[in-house]
Amino acid sequence: MRLGISSALEHDNPEEWVKKQTALGCTAVVFPVCSNEPEQKIIAYKEAADGAGLSIAEVGIWKNALSADMSERSKNMDYCVEQLRLADYVGARCAVNVAGAFGPIWDGGYRENFTEKAWEETVKMVKEIIDRANVKNTFFTLEPMPWMIPTGPDDYIKLLEAVDRDRFAVHMDIINMINSADRYFHPEEFVDECADKLRGKIRSCHIKDVHYDGRYTLRLEECAPGDGEFPLRYYVERMSETDADMPVILEHLHSDEEYIKYATYLKEVLNGLYKTV
Repeated sequence: MRLGISSALEHDNPEEWVKKQTALGCTAVVFPVCSNEPEQKIIAYKEAADGAGLSIAEVGIWKNALSADMSERSKNMDYCVEQLRLADYVGARCAVNVAGAFGPIWDGGYRENFTEKAWEETVKMVKEIIDRANVKNTFFTLEPMPWMIPTGPDDYIKLLEAVDRDRFAVHMDIINMINSADRYFHPEEFVDECADKLRGKIRSCHIKDVHYDGRYTLRLEECAPGDGEFPLRYYVERMSETDADMPVILEHLHSDEEYIKYATYLKEVLNGLYKTV
């Protein structure tokens, strides 16, 4: 596998970006430039990554393409298409978004997220993005979430079949799917289920941790690697079995110092599993 972080770290130019990423031991990166930025900047960062042997794991989207505000929805759909085209241009393994929420918070949990209408509009949205972008070298993916589809591997299989597009694939965030006592207390079994059912379809992975609070009712909190109880090495071992170049991206930390701290921790935990430049 290839370790990466979602942060570009503080830097002034592509060369400094690459230097800081490789100094941390990263061999995969999240592309730090957006499709609406100057072409020369995009090219400079792509060339810097390529020159350092860094795999571009993801281009992020993070917009609600199912917004109830139709003007906002149209604008976000256009952005999804352009970010997917950017991923194709820079050779990223995927562009990634969440399905979107049927409520005021763009990535929030709502009962309406699980209606038949939500399912149908999600399928339609994914098809339209892929068809409009017409990419050849990358994939559009949806990050699973605890409160919107897909919430697990069976959801994802059903979604892959419904979308029926070669350029639709899987983004794996195992912690986002730990939304029940069964999955929390049987983590290896759930990792196995994801690896076995989605083998060959996964383009990139996120890594973090989950902590069981212990108070009523069931409280599961996302946390930094090592601050929870999830078997992270086992997770990465199984993902690496599906693809020797699988990117595993550390995310949701709050400062450069935290990224450096927890990436260093992960290198110790994952010793022998990750590739170096």
